[in-house]
Amino acid sequence: MGFSEYPREQQFLLFGLFLGMHLVTVLGNLLIILAISSDQHLHIPMYFFLANLSFADTCFTCTIVPKMLVNIHTQHHTISYTGCLMQMYFFMALTLLDDFLLAMMAYDRYVAICLPLHYTMVMCPQHCLLLASTSWFCASLLAFSLTLLMAQVSFCASHSIPHFFCDVPPLLKLACADTHIFQVTMLTEAVLSGIIPLSCVLFSYAHIMHTILRIPSAGGKHKVFSTCGSHLSVVTLFYGTIFLVYFQPSSSYSADTGMIVSVMYTMVTPMLNPFIYSLRNRDMKRAIWRLLGLVKCSIQ
Repeated sequence: MGFSEYPREQQFLLFGLFLGMHLVTVLGNLLIILAISSDQHLHIPMYFFLANLSFADTCFTCTIVPKMLVNIHTQHHTISYTGCLMQMYFFMALTLLDDFLLAMMAYDRYVAICLPLHYTMVMCPQHCLLLASTSWFCASLLAFSLTLLMAQVSFCASHSIPHFFCDVPPLLKLACADTHIFQVTMLTEAVLSGIIPLSCVLFSYAHIMHTILRIPSAGGKHKVFSTCGSHLSVVTLFYGTIFLVYFQPSSSYSADTGMIVSVMYTMVTPMLNPFIYSLRNRDMKRAIWRLLGLVKCSIQ
């Protein structure tokens, strides 16, 4: 149903706002990927994981926003059963992938700052590729298991989903059968893919902060804080909104609150990532300006 209860004028405003955010998200993240791939100086683990994150965010927003924009524009608020399950699968897989990638990025910063002499050995290309591949595989596997369980759930007469995409909590509200097994499985996977990566992030940054405080020069502290501050801001926004929706009993789930919070992590967070990582990073800004200069020269 999405925003169908809103007045038509407000729906047009939301359409323009969401379309603009979607274009900024896609173009910004693609620009980061192109800048990293075209600049040899950025072929290091930190930017390798950032390129993976940007690609995941691009796929993530394309899974949800285009269908929502079509629904608002055409006022045809329907989705097929298969399409709903596919949207749920890709949404969960890419969300879980973001969890793992943020943990990998935190681990990379931990090794770089706390164990600098071992960095080239620990974060060698083979290890980075293995970490990224494992993240993609685990995210896909966990999302597939939940989608398979959801496909076995029977739904009641009402098939109206009070949301703008096929999210898990509103779908569970429509279930007729007992969903205890599904909820236990989802909670288990939430611990594996949410709590554990978040714990890794907190552990890494606790050690990073301890190491930073021992740096004698103010310039060195500022450089490390600038690099890690951008990552922490993304982690805080992403996990904060995720916890508001998924770490609560299904009985206390509110459709209105769920939609508002979902806008934050489905559109705002992927849109902010390019700005946070590029505007606060001198190497990224240099690569992006070089890339834009090449594009301008080719057009001329």
